[in-house]
Amino acid sequence: MNVYKLADALGLTPLATPDVDREVTSCYTGDLLSWVMGRAAQDSVWVTIMTNINTVAVATLTDASMVIIAENAEISPDVVEKAREKGVNLYTSPKDAYSLCVAISAYL
Repeated sequence: MNVYKLADALGLTPLATPDVDREVTSCYTGDLLSWVMGRAAQDSVWVTIMTNINTVAVATLTDASMVIIAENAEISPDVVEKAREKGVNLYTSPKDAYSLCVAISAYL
């Protein structure tokens, strides 16, 4: 499934969508950035509540297909802009990380 179809199925709110045709193959959730860097798979959906600029860097390093910010955690405009610059698909959702991952598993 690609980013666009998954985001639509989950009812996500887009913040940065530079590559919605990108394929999604797995899901990872975590908030400790160094932990995510070493464990998230390429082409994964990364679900997190972390909203600082380093989130974009980790998404780039892991080559994640998309990042979903859970629980509508507040995200600053500079992070959204950096996601666009770096080609990171960034979405938000009011759902918690667990609920998002359960929902994602139905589509992967």
